[in-house]
Amino acid sequence: MPTTKPLFKQMLLAFAVTTLASAYSLVMAESTEIVHDQNARHAQDNMDWPGIYQGFMPCADCAGVKTTLAFNKNNSYVLMTQFIGKSDREFVEKGKFTWDNNSKTITLTPRKSATTQQYIVEENSLIQLDPNGKRFTGKYAEHYVLRRKDVANEPQPHSGH
Repeated sequence: MPTTKPLFKQMLLAFAVTTLASAYSLVMAESTEIVHDQNARHAQDNMDWPGIYQGFMPCADCAGVKTTLAFNKNNSYVLMTQFIGKSDREFVEKGKFTWDNNSKTITLTPRKSATTQQYIVEENSLIQLDPNGKRFTGKYAEHYVLRRKDVANEPQPHSGH
């Protein structure tokens, strides 16, 4: 049985080389993708957008839509809406969002729907756009704004005992 040890070592070496080569290919592909994504994220990173945004949006058949929108750094979001005066139920939508550097807009794409929503990102606020990607106009236009809320306040220093 002395011939099986060298054969086993050769197979193990071949497996290790193949594994390392494929891992190297993945790292190279990811690093190329990262360089490409860095340019696209430059403006996104310069704006302080992750966090929680809240507002009270206009509604045609209720008192208003209480809206909370939370963005995560992994490009996911959670949108919670409640139609005040119509229902006590809170609707929760989860999905992914994309960032457009040119127009400084965020597009929400829900997991369970093809209907997207767009918002213009401004300092500490989001402005909801109409289905055509334009700002709302008219009497209630200034109400299509969500304002950023602090996720957590800075911890207070502990008092000495």
